[in-house]
Amino acid sequence: MSDITFDQRVAIVTGAGGGLGRSYALELARRGARVVVNDLGGAIDGTGGSTRPADLVVRDIVDRGGEAVANYDSVATPESGAAIVQTALDAFGTVDVVVNNAGILRDRSFGNLTIGELQAVVDVHLLGAFYVSLPAFPVMKEAGYGRFVFTSSNAGIFGNFGQTNYGAAKAGLVGFSNVLAIEGAKYNIKSNVIAPVARTRLTEELLGPLTELVDPDQVTPMVVYLCSETNQFTHEIFTAGGGRYGRIFVGTNQGWFSGMNVVPSVEEIRDHLDEIRDITDYEIPMSSTEEIMLIARAMGG
Repeated sequence: MSDITFDQRVAIVTGAGGGLGRSYALELARRGARVVVNDLGGAIDGTGGSTRPADLVVRDIVDRGGEAVANYDSVATPESGAAIVQTALDAFGTVDVVVNNAGILRDRSFGNLTIGELQAVVDVHLLGAFYVSLPAFPVMKEAGYGRFVFTSSNAGIFGNFGQTNYGAAKAGLVGFSNVLAIEGAKYNIKSNVIAPVARTRLTEELLGPLTELVDPDQVTPMVVYLCSETNQFTHEIFTAGGGRYGRIFVGTNQGWFSGMNVVPSVEEIRDHLDEIRDITDYEIPMSSTEEIMLIARAMGG
């Protein structure tokens, strides 16, 4: 089979000045993509800024014979999100791929969380993905082609102590991607989620002894595949880390059917909890409509 390439494709990678984003940008460029390397150049809590991280990645790409331009905007406002996409349009004329990777951390146990810490994290991770994707989507729609990759986290999907703000934002990206996959389907726009486990500035203190065993470059092949024209999957969540690659999914079981037009008592719910919770047989709905169809099926309709 032939190699996967990105000849003349244009990719935006946010938070590409280091870690995972840098690795994605380098590999996309190596395979022929023209890359917008976006990075604010701030600290892990989102404060400060510098042009150096993005510039260094662009230099690495150009030195290796690739094409790239830097962008230093934060993703955290509608105006800066639009500016990131405009950078791609001004430099390369279109946008084919968006990897929403930019992120910050302001970890705090829920009882001590401040509104400022909540807002800052949601602004970058969740709203930032909206602010970049909103202006990119119509460009892809007009072209009849596009690939989105949203960066979630096992903290958002499964939970992690001290990360309610981060976890909520990361879980929100799953819902965002799922709806975008449905709305983009007829325009050949695929949208998927990556939940990476890798050594980055944001994770070094969290991973402990695992840190040296989860190189960011190990996540990159999965992400680059999802960015490619070869990829025909959409509406999915993939995990990658330390050489392990898998699928995370949201499913529903057959459950317990109380009967048509029956309102069960609280005691009946208690008495049927084993059936309600049994995951021996399950399905993975690909839309809210498909989940509603399970109810109709239980009714015999």
